[in-house]
Amino acid sequence: MIIRLYRSADIEGVLAAWERASRLAHPFLTEAFLDAERERIPNLYIPNTDVWVAEVDGAVVGFIALAGNEVGAIFLDPACHGQGIGKALMDQAASLHATLEVEVFEANSVGRAFYDRYGFKFLERKKHGETGNMLLRLAYQPA
Repeated sequence: MIIRLYRSADIEGVLAAWERASRLAHPFLTEAFLDAERERIPNLYIPNTDVWVAEVDGAVVGFIALAGNEVGAIFLDPACHGQGIGKALMDQAASLHATLEVEVFEANSVGRAFYDRYGFKFLERKKHGETGNMLLRLAYQPA
């Protein structure tokens, strides 16, 4: 496994990992919202964040996008869960910033379990404007 900076040629792997992970972790999101996100990833999010990818055997299997210390996204192909790849992506982010913050849908049990294991702590709960779902804002500070 390699963690490296995103290159434009990675877009298909990034979108595939996002799609598979989103369908597992966000079954409560509408197709319309997912379609909009699919457009925003290459056109809005990637150009405005620092993106690191996880590559296994030459294929991109996941990514993390950072806006400063904000984890804007971390998605990993579910076939790769439990192999330490998500942790390696988060370790990369933690190596760059003294603290990290993230928002996760309250109903996203997969993501919440990952953030709990990593050591993120609850900051606040609020409503996501676009979907009406509840979000949890979490923070991580290395020991």
